[in-house]
Amino acid sequence: MNTLSPSEIVISAEKSALQKIEFSTRKTVILGILAGIYIAMGGLLSLLIGSGFPEITNNNPGLQKLLSGCMFPLGLILVVIAGAELFTGNNAILIPGVLNDKYKWTAVWKNWVIVYFSNFIGALFFVYVMVHSTGVVASDPWHSAIKNIAVAKVSMSWITVFLKGIGANWLVCLAVWLGMSSSSTAGKFIGLWFPVMGFVAIGYEHSIANMFFIPLGMLQGADISVYDFLVSNLIPATLGNIIGGALFVGSFYWYAYLKK
Repeated sequence: MNTLSPSEIVISAEKSALQKIEFSTRKTVILGILAGIYIAMGGLLSLLIGSGFPEITNNNPGLQKLLSGCMFPLGLILVVIAGAELFTGNNAILIPGVLNDKYKWTAVWKNWVIVYFSNFIGALFFVYVMVHSTGVVASDPWHSAIKNIAVAKVSMSWITVFLKGIGANWLVCLAVWLGMSSSSTAGKFIGLWFPVMGFVAIGYEHSIANMFFIPLGMLQGADISVYDFLVSNLIPATLGNIIGGALFVGSFYWYAYLKK
């Protein structure tokens, strides 16, 4: 199994970014929608398994976190191995190249904006068509669980969500880094799985995942307004995700290995 060195991973990220910014808008949108769907798939599996054994997990909260964490990486595995454009991963991947003047910041902002809203479209499509409309979580324990999850996510302070957003994408982008380190499917799978499992088990806030969890909770009857969703969670989680990925992964590793 071939494994890239830390410096080779940063170079690989730069090469990947050069390809991403050359994608047409249409291709970026399609791949962004797919990524939103894939992350929602991981979120649904995490919900069904993590909240599916209440008689065991009610007295073992760590077990519930572990079960949810073990299932959620499905989303990022699909994004990286099948191929899709994920906002949070691109927060780190596009940074080494722009800091090396391979392209301009306008290309980064354009990619982030298009991918972010495409992820949102994909997540909402999956929430409404593939989950709400099919009644997958219409019965307990999942019906109550998703409402409680959504309410909890909008009940934290702004700064708490922001800091948890940093932690989430720090780990997600490290997962992307580890995924790029291997040329084999098995190696990528292992590299992607553990950091993502960690961020979910810890309870950090991932903006694209929350585009699944909170709207689904709202559709199931959670007392949450659109304002609560956007202002109390999505905005601070998104800003934290950008810091966690762009600064703590993309910028720091660029400085360590590629800065002239």
